[in-house]
Amino acid sequence: MFAVEVRDHIMIAHSLPRPVFGPAQGLHGATFVVDAAFLTEELDENGLAVDIGLATDVLKEVLKPLNYQNLDAVEAFVGKITTTEFLAKHIFDSLAQAVRQGRLGDGSRRICRMKITLHESHAARGWYEADL
Repeated sequence: MFAVEVRDHIMIAHSLPRPVFGPAQGLHGATFVVDAAFLTEELDENGLAVDIGLATDVLKEVLKPLNYQNLDAVEAFVGKITTTEFLAKHIFDSLAQAVRQGRLGDGSRRICRMKITLHESHAARGWYEADL
């Protein structure tokens, strides 16, 4: 399996209003480093799995609506618990749509799996990974 992984980040605010989250029940900020891995079984005639430039651009586009937002006020997230894992799946779904639309160029058709990792800190991260 071949992979190209690109990285960006988002700065968000949110609350996790359930007792299990302790002090994170209140509104707080977070900066997530976001890694998006695109996996293929084959390379193209140029030796590429996926164009890194296109992957970087599409990740930036997908993250833009989340960056500097209070997720508690984002309509799509009302009533949701926006944990790291939840956000990883949301980003995965948005990137999967871009792949289906061919927005990663010819490499889009080769992508068979993705893994989206959100790093909360140097000590903790969560991810969502699945076949396309």
